[in-house]
Amino acid sequence: MLRRNFMGSVLTLASSMALAQAPTRVERVVVPFAAGGVQDLLARAISAELGIALGQTVIIENKPGAGGTVGTGFVAKAAPDSGVMVLAAASHNIAGSLYPKLSYDPQKDFAPIAHIGTADYVLMVHPDVPARTVAEYIRYAKANPGKMNYATAGIGSATHLSMAYVNGMAGIDVVHVPLKATGEAINEVISGRAQAVIAASIGALSFAKDSRIRLIGVTSPKRSKYLPDVPSIAESGLPGYQFDSWFGLLGPAGTPAAEISRINLAIAKLLKDPVVLERLDKQGIEPHAMNNADFAKLLALDYERMARVVKVSGAKIE
Repeated sequence: MLRRNFMGSVLTLASSMALAQAPTRVERVVVPFAAGGVQDLLARAISAELGIALGQTVIIENKPGAGGTVGTGFVAKAAPDSGVMVLAAASHNIAGSLYPKLSYDPQKDFAPIAHIGTADYVLMVHPDVPARTVAEYIRYAKANPGKMNYATAGIGSATHLSMAYVNGMAGIDVVHVPLKATGEAINEVISGRAQAVIAASIGALSFAKDSRIRLIGVTSPKRSKYLPDVPSIAESGLPGYQFDSWFGLLGPAGTPAAEISRINLAIAKLLKDPVVLERLDKQGIEPHAMNNADFAKLLALDYERMARVVKVSGAKIE
């Protein structure tokens, strides 16, 4: 009897140890751009708290390339129950109209999981450019066709299309210099190797009082609460201009409904956490939780809007 009890205790202990050592599910959030960009910083701002809310480990993986299409394509081909998501933004829908051939469909090959928030962008120029307003910038560019350039986080990125949209609406010829990250693009302007860049607010806020670069317009239709002294591009020289970006998590098409609901609820909870809200505020991101059905509607409308922006911009990927 004593031996049976002893053996039972050993088996119970072994079972408990096996369960304790069993690997927990890991959620992988793919950032389709290089480290240091707006999506990367956003992902890292919420990953720890998201992991706690889900009771799992959340890993951030950077898979940059081809305007975000490399990392996004990786998620499109992932198994629906693999725990792989992409932290997507405006560039996700831009790619659908900008690239003649993609290995995936931005609408059909993804499941909307959770909307996180929105952000606007800022047009910045090197101080040597004789322009303190968007109108002055446009006049200078028209007087110097093909002699100026603008830096971006890569072909097909939001930083690319937002600037190409300015060029298309204004009818100016400014050369595109694609790089790998927003930080690199800003540094090119600071160094004087490039004359202009449009960067998300997170990339611009720290330069508001920096004499090495000049902020002349925000892309939102009205002034940004984060940069109230900087006029909108629309009010300062290019009426009708507007460009902003949503941020959210997308999974492969067919992601189980229960998994979508679980992550959606976790994100909604995070967007009420004062610590997370403070981080997002410092990054110039306005939080906005929504259910996945409403997120799906937003994605469809934004896809159509970005198709119009691509057409007006004249941007093309051969």
